[in-house]
Amino acid sequence: MLTALLFVILGAPPVVTDDAAEAKYLANQRQVTLGLPRAGEGYFSPKGDWIVYQAYPIGYPFYQIYVQKLDEKTPRLLSTGRGRTTCAYFSPDGTKILFASSHTDPQIDQTELKAREEAAKGGRRRYMWDFDPHMDIYEINFDGTGLKRLTDSPGYDAEGSYSSDGKQIVFTSSRDRDPDLYIMDADGSNVRRLTNHPGYDGGPFFSPDNQWVIFRSDRQKEHMLQLFAISVDGKTEVQLTNNLDQVNWCPYFHPSGKYIVWASADYSKGPANAPFHLFTMEIDRSGGSFKGGAITQVTSSTAQDVLPVFSPDGKSLMWTSTRTPDGSSQLWIADWLRGREEANSAK
Repeated sequence: MLTALLFVILGAPPVVTDDAAEAKYLANQRQVTLGLPRAGEGYFSPKGDWIVYQAYPIGYPFYQIYVQKLDEKTPRLLSTGRGRTTCAYFSPDGTKILFASSHTDPQIDQTELKAREEAAKGGRRRYMWDFDPHMDIYEINFDGTGLKRLTDSPGYDAEGSYSSDGKQIVFTSSRDRDPDLYIMDADGSNVRRLTNHPGYDGGPFFSPDNQWVIFRSDRQKEHMLQLFAISVDGKTEVQLTNNLDQVNWCPYFHPSGKYIVWASADYSKGPANAPFHLFTMEIDRSGGSFKGGAITQVTSSTAQDVLPVFSPDGKSLMWTSTRTPDGSSQLWIADWLRGREEANSAK
C-alpha cells in the first residue's frame, strides 16, 4: 500500500542515479508499466510470468487493479473500475487474486466527484493514502470472474497476502478502530487478531515457511514506520529497525527466507528531498529465533524507490520507482545478481 510518506511531485527535477553502485546488485534494469498515468505495488504470479499491480486509469481518480503478462505491455483491468483499490496478490496456485476495494461505498458518486475536483486543481502535491472505511478484501479468479467478498466489517480492511500454502491470509484491519494485523482462513472465516498496539500495523507478509509475519508499524512515533516480525501464534515479536529519523517501509522476503528487502528514507531533515532507497537485511532463523543482521543498500538514486518484491525464483527484483523520464511512479524490474549467484551455487 502506498502511504502519505511517498511523494509524487509534478515537474520534479531530473533523476540522478549512481549506476556503478547499483550495478553490484542489479542488472538489466527496465521499466515494466507504460501507458498509464501512474502504476505501482506489483507482485509476481507463482510462475513469475504475470504481474498484478495497481494503476490510475486515464480519466479516473482512483487506483484500479490490473494484470499484465511480464513480457508484454498490455494490462487487463481486473477490479470493478470504481472506488479505491489496493494491495493485489496472487494465490500460490495462480488461480485467484486478492485485492482491496471500496467500490461498495454507498456514496461513491460523491466520493469520485470530490476526488475529480481535487485532481482538477493540479499543481504540486503530495500523494496521500486514505484509509477508506468502505475498503474490504475480495478475491477474484485470474480471468476476472467470480468476484467474492472476504471481509465485511466496519472500517478499513486491506493489505492482504496469502501464506505459501494458500490456506491463510494476513491483512490489516481497523475494525477495532486502530489498524492492526489479523489472520483469516483463505475463505474469509476464522478471523483472529495478531497484533494489538496503538498506531498503525500494516503491510504484512508471511515468511516462506509460514512461521513468521513481517510488517511495518508507526507505534513508536506517528508516520515514522519501523520494521517488525511476529510469530504466527502472536507470542513472539521482534523489532528489526529502530531509528525514528528513518522511515522503514514495505518489507518483503526473499524466497530463500534468508533476507528481506525494503525501502527506507532519512527524514531527519524532513520529508522534502528525502528519497527512498532499497535495502536488504540478513535474517538469522537459527534455533527458532528471528534476528535481523547485516544491512546492504541496493539502490542509489534521487528517485523514490519503494515497494520491492522478489520473483518466485529469487532471480528478479521488481519495485515501484519515479526514475521514469516524466517522474511518474511506474514498475521497474531488474535481474537480482545475488539471486543468480544463489541459484548457481545451489546446482
